[in-house]
Amino acid sequence: MQAKAIARFVRVGPRKVGQVLDLIKKKSVKESFNILQFSPKAACEVVQKVLKSSVSNLRSRKGQEDIYIKEAYVGQGPSLKRMRPMAMGRAGIIRRKSSHITIVVTDEASASKKKKKKRKRKKIIKV
Repeated sequence: MQAKAIARFVRVGPRKVGQVLDLIKKKSVKESFNILQFSPKAACEVVQKVLKSSVSNLRSRKGQEDIYIKEAYVGQGPSLKRMRPMAMGRAGIIRRKSSHITIVVTDEASASKKKKKKRKRKKIIKV
């Protein structure tokens, strides 16, 4: 069984969030919380909130402790465009980016049942 949580319009750049999500992908939830707690990145707070929400979504359906992160990805949200005065009377555009964070968690019991079968390759005999 799996559960998903999405945080939309988060005022942190998607590239910065992506670096944090790469640290916790395919890891257990317990290990991920430890990584997020001791990482110096600013995006860790937001990612920790989303992870906590997705875990509570799963536990409300089924109370298991063997939970790991199946998917964690970030998409770019809308950019806020701001003007800043520049040299020679010009105006420069500053783009304040936002992101949409998605984390999918699952319990290991259901994940181990759905193993992919390996396909046998046909042998080609050259004459």
